[in-house]
Amino acid sequence: MTVESTAARTPRRSAGSKAGTTGTKRTTSTTKKAAGAGRSAEPALVQLLTPEGKRVKNAEFDKYVADITADDLRGLYRDMVLTRRFDAEATSLQRQGELGLWASLLGQEAAQIGSGRALRDDDYVFPTYREHGVAWCRGVDPTNLLGMFRGVNNGGWDPSGNNFHLYTIVIGSQTLHATGYAMGITKDGADSAVIAYFGDGASSQGDVAEAFTFSAVYNAPVVFFCQNNQWAISEPTEKQSRVPLYQRAQGFGFPGVRVDGNDVLANLAVTKWALERARAGEGPTLVEAFTYRMGAHTTSDDPTRYRGDEERLAWEAKDPILRLRRYLESSNHADEAFFAELEAENEALGRRVREAVRAMPDPDHFAIFENVYADGHALVDEERAQFAAYQASFADEDGGK
Repeated sequence: MTVESTAARTPRRSAGSKAGTTGTKRTTSTTKKAAGAGRSAEPALVQLLTPEGKRVKNAEFDKYVADITADDLRGLYRDMVLTRRFDAEATSLQRQGELGLWASLLGQEAAQIGSGRALRDDDYVFPTYREHGVAWCRGVDPTNLLGMFRGVNNGGWDPSGNNFHLYTIVIGSQTLHATGYAMGITKDGADSAVIAYFGDGASSQGDVAEAFTFSAVYNAPVVFFCQNNQWAISEPTEKQSRVPLYQRAQGFGFPGVRVDGNDVLANLAVTKWALERARAGEGPTLVEAFTYRMGAHTTSDDPTRYRGDEERLAWEAKDPILRLRRYLESSNHADEAFFAELEAENEALGRRVREAVRAMPDPDHFAIFENVYADGHALVDEERAQFAAYQASFADEDGGK
């Protein structure tokens, strides 16, 4: 049974309501009426692990995690715990003035670790600016993610070294980059796949629609992984789409599936399925990871201005790390020694991140002028001279020091 047939046979829920939430204060009755037109039940949702840590059987997707071992489960838990700690340290560093900005992934660890661990080494990833967990899975040192946010480099890692592209700040553009790369893979005869990450807000961008069109027409081996964390900064998903996001794929001619974004096993299984489709020449897939951003959009955002505490508390009860820990404990796959050892590793990572950020050297102030034209340019030379005079003025104010 395909995902398309599952979705078609399962009652759907109105876009004006969210599974597991208490709604939002900003939604008006008019919006709810328009968004819910023609739909009255909940969309299909792939789930293999409940918030209480109980395994759920799913005949279609269990086979993709059938061979997962206790070591694998502990590894997934470790990935999520350490990613959350790194993310928390980065947020704290920004508050202390060590970073200019930070986009937290708090609450989205299962979506990122589950999908990231589904990838093969030869697959290629196009992230946004929040995929810290996927970067972890690709072997990118977490301290390398911080250089751009500290303003000391333009990325911090070699994309070809880990098949993990640099963070993309322009909303949605990476889906086009991923589609073009996937089309190139097909031309080269490779059997690898591409995955593009984006959020529910980016799904409203024209670039994403264009990427869907080109990927479908050219049968590109690309997986579009949408982390629907319910809020595009301050706008709820129901104000962006009258249908669940995964259903948009149907209009472009490829399958879409909604997965419980806080269930690491479901994200692993669904992403494996989508990647295998791509490698087999069956074209693109849209995966909507239905999750929640428990923190701010970025450290410049105040989520208390547009959403209530009751919504966040409802999602905290579905915390992705807590649910896997419950499963590990109930299945006797992890003991207290494991958790104690992980906590020590957690503390060590926090110290390493803090020390690494503060040790980052300041960039050469004039480096910005060196990478504009290969052979130089009169206007750039003029701007460099003006900047040099500006910098020298500070030395003059300090008595030449």
